[in-house]
Amino acid sequence: MRSSVLVLGIETSCDETAAAVVRAPAEGRAEALSSIVASQAADHAPFGGVVPEVAARAHVELIEPVTRRALAEAGVGLADLDAVAATAGPGLVGAVMVGLSFAKGLALASGLPLVAVNHLEGHAVSARLGADVPYPYLLLLVSGGHCQLIEALGPGRHRRLGSTVDDAAGEAFDKIAKALGLPYPGGPALEALAAEGDPARIALPRALEGREGCDFSFSGLKTAAARLAEAARSHEDRAALAAAVQAEIARQLADRSERAMRLYAAIGQARRFVVAGGVAANRAVRARLAAAAAAQGFSFTAPPLAYCTDNAAMIALAGAERLMAGCTDGLGAVARPRWPLDEAAARARPTHVVGRKGPKA
Repeated sequence: MRSSVLVLGIETSCDETAAAVVRAPAEGRAEALSSIVASQAADHAPFGGVVPEVAARAHVELIEPVTRRALAEAGVGLADLDAVAATAGPGLVGAVMVGLSFAKGLALASGLPLVAVNHLEGHAVSARLGADVPYPYLLLLVSGGHCQLIEALGPGRHRRLGSTVDDAAGEAFDKIAKALGLPYPGGPALEALAAEGDPARIALPRALEGREGCDFSFSGLKTAAARLAEAARSHEDRAALAAAVQAEIARQLADRSERAMRLYAAIGQARRFVVAGGVAANRAVRARLAAAAAAQGFSFTAPPLAYCTDNAAMIALAGAERLMAGCTDGLGAVARPRWPLDEAAARARPTHVVGRKGPKA
């Protein structure tokens, strides 16, 4: 076991082109020496969402200068690195292929090991960039494409406790924001509008209230809110709806997380609760989850805001942890549009069923 490793991380799973250099010790808090994120928001704004082909082409143009800048800001060269880590999925497969192929080229040219990282594992370790959070811990991973409760046991070792049965919380934020006529990206715009509204003015459906287990559901909320958005006539109506949506998403996240905390505590695990992913940047959601953790006697940790949304520092850290555990990948590593953290749970209880009757149909 090395005392520390220096890893370059590359992230291109969606619409951010990112590169970062992270120094990770065998124990304790990791240090991001650089973290560069080139957003494509302006490219996708006219379409109201991410266009996969536009994203992939932008990654091709940006990946080299972004990586060069990350190395320069860290004050290191390829010869100083211990490995190159890159997102290999899940994500938009064309976008993932750009970053993974670029990382393979760097690894081949420099003789460095390649570590193919699960993007979700990057989010799972992102809180460890801001604090010393030892394994194991209970993780709520909540973003535009994912919403699940996970027991994080160590590098590459995760057990799924619950997942969304339809839409992710971040997807609900974005789609409802679009229905309200808010600019892309919708989540931050909805949060800003919600600050002006009274959530008690509008009643929204409460999914899964009182239901056992730790699964989530946001499709009913999304549909109901979209219909109310069509009927909203004033700024006050729209602000109240935004506030009600935010409050209901935060409530459901906290409710299901508290259920998972009780289950987690019952099996004698350490009372550590971590929230990660893009929705973790929402202040109302953070506050509700922090209160839930305190009520259950759990510590609460969230990544610094810069590491909530997609970034390469979390990929570099996940790669560093895998490297120190002896896990590297060959140049045949493939880009994967889907890649569950808990493969066994995904096979036994799939959240996405192929076919017309599947949840995403």
